[in-house]
Amino acid sequence: MGLDDKIRNAADEAGGKAKESVGKSTGDERLEAEGKGDQTAASLKQAGEKVKDVFK
Repeated sequence: MGLDDKIRNAADEAGGKAKESVGKSTGDERLEAEGKGDQTAASLKQAGEKVKDVFK
């Protein structure tokens, strides 16, 4: 996993957490769900990168 991929995934996860927090604060369930989805996507990307590293 390259450093740039790690940074990008961490930024995606942080953005998802921010969306989720704003959604909770404002009562916007759609934004909260979108934030959770962004976090899940970032986690899956990180897992995929780790699998690729194992096979190098």
